[in-house]
Amino acid sequence: MHIHKFEKVWLIFGIAMLIVFLSVLGVSAFYLGNQPPSCLNTIDPAKVDTTAPFDKPGLKKVEGKEWDYELVIVASMFNYNPGAVEIPKGSKVKVMVTTKDVIHGFEIAGTNVNMMVEPGFISEYVASFNKTGEFTIVCNEYCGMGHHMMTSKIEVVE
Repeated sequence: MHIHKFEKVWLIFGIAMLIVFLSVLGVSAFYLGNQPPSCLNTIDPAKVDTTAPFDKPGLKKVEGKEWDYELVIVASMFNYNPGAVEIPKGSKVKVMVTTKDVIHGFEIAGTNVNMMVEPGFISEYVASFNKTGEFTIVCNEYCGMGHHMMTSKIEVVE
């Protein structure tokens, strides 16, 4: 069987790119230890209300960590608990979010905080709030009929 030289070139190029892609992926996953962040911490969705720290959602000051505050939020059908939070300007905040029911989105408009919230997993993100103002938290993952009303707010104050 005869294969044209341009077909051979494209086959070799395609196989070489596949080997490069799989090598980069393998080094990233196994040598550097990069893994999807949502797989790190799990929680039983039926026991969210009784599992710390989600039994008392809200903003809490912490000591001895890389961040100043921990913001614990529980997403459920068409609301976030707590509904509003005040954060001091210049604070570094670890945002921890979980849900009891279905997949939700969690986006703080005007910032780079954007997470998918899945039942059984804890989504975490560390963000700095250096600009005063009111930031809206929106669900950017369709979660049902009341999805458009699922909002909360963060107010960054002096």
